[in-house]
Amino acid sequence: MSLSERINSQQPGGTPGGEPAKQGAPAAPGGTTPPTTPRSGAGTATPMRQDVAATELRHRIHQQLIDELGPILFDRRLSEDDLRKRVHDQLQAAISMERVPLSAADKARLIQDVSDDILGYGPIDSLLKEDEVTEIMVNGPERVFVERSGKLTKDPAVRFLDEEHVRRVIDKIVSEIGRRIDESTPMVDARLPDGSRVNAVISPLAIGGPFLTIRKFAADPLQIDDLIRFGSINAHAARFLQACIVGRLNAVVAGGTGTGKTTMLNVMSGFIPDDERIVTVEDAKELQLHQEHVLCMESRPPNVEGRGEVTIRDLVKNTLRMRPDRIVVGECRSGEALDMLQAMNTGHDGSLTTVHANSPRDTLARLETLVLMAGFDLPVRAIREQMASAIDVIVQLSRLRDGSRRVTHITEVQGMEGDVITLQDIFLFDFGAGVDEHGKYRGQLKATGVRPKFAEKLADQGIRLGAEVFSPEAAERKAVSRL
Repeated sequence: MSLSERINSQQPGGTPGGEPAKQGAPAAPGGTTPPTTPRSGAGTATPMRQDVAATELRHRIHQQLIDELGPILFDRRLSEDDLRKRVHDQLQAAISMERVPLSAADKARLIQDVSDDILGYGPIDSLLKEDEVTEIMVNGPERVFVERSGKLTKDPAVRFLDEEHVRRVIDKIVSEIGRRIDESTPMVDARLPDGSRVNAVISPLAIGGPFLTIRKFAADPLQIDDLIRFGSINAHAARFLQACIVGRLNAVVAGGTGTGKTTMLNVMSGFIPDDERIVTVEDAKELQLHQEHVLCMESRPPNVEGRGEVTIRDLVKNTLRMRPDRIVVGECRSGEALDMLQAMNTGHDGSLTTVHANSPRDTLARLETLVLMAGFDLPVRAIREQMASAIDVIVQLSRLRDGSRRVTHITEVQGMEGDVITLQDIFLFDFGAGVDEHGKYRGQLKATGVRPKFAEKLADQGIRLGAEVFSPEAAERKAVSRL
């Protein structure tokens, strides 16, 4: 007998099989009860009733634990292991007081579900602990989608009880970083303790249930060797980027949503020497730099009265007073692009940022638009001269049809010719290699054979790049040697 059947059998008037006793049926001649025709939907009434009973049992035990352990759950003096032990012991006691017979498997499942609700993040807690999961999308209580290996699929095993259950998980996430979400502020950007990015939208904006999107970040941040192993970039291009960062060139990482811009920014920031002062500015802290002299700043949304907002632009302006050697902005998406360009042109060489764009040329067009959003009526030529002077390298990422994330362009910004900014590709992804029988792209990032103009500037600083870095044949020979 399943858990739901045992729960239902305890209801008043229930039979051991879980069906309510039929009373008042008219007797047929001979004292027998005439056969009854089942009503439409009668076959689904019992499972629905069983689900309701199981949900009530879970809610009841959950609420009992909250009432008894409420203050302890937020006591920071308790270690995580001690807190889990107390919750587990209290759960055992609460279940033993219930009159519902439970098998060992049902009991373990109930304990796990309630523990996840109290100590973790409910049904998605197991997904957060799964290394293969890179993104979790909750589109409602019963619609949870998961991204694994670049592929998005619906996970039917993960379900919330109702919309209120999703709200409790959202409230727990945002309260941990001192933010709030309610009808007056129905959207919020937050982060988990491990740095994973969270976006939540609730009613009245979310139609069909609260929406929760979590982009996970690995507990151990990816390094350049990992990107080379995954095929996102090759060794020569990685060496080139390292030389650009050590040589204090300004770089912009560009790409669409989910292409790995923040991961690449984190990897490139790791090339910054340890003896330099780094200031990072982000909407929600995601960068995980290992240098010692790092100052991290995070924007703040307005409070319920509409006051107290601190924007990315405010923070970028403030960094100029903090004597930074490097400024790293998580993403330019508004008027802060102007302040970032100003910083790159006023002695803060080697600064880094990301932009949403689909190509290096689109990156410049988007930055031009973002600068205009600062509210100043600047001539277009003046803006382009600022960009041509400030930006040295554009690193373009794309998410390909096979789910892989690749660096497709590494492009030098050479300067102005008339009213046009001239670009020169140093590395390009070889799409001409086609795909294999599994749909995976065979191509890789290859040098174009062009040596950038700033190579002389790097050489003046003692950073020399050999001819093999810019040789297209070198990449081909290395690819053949791996076959």
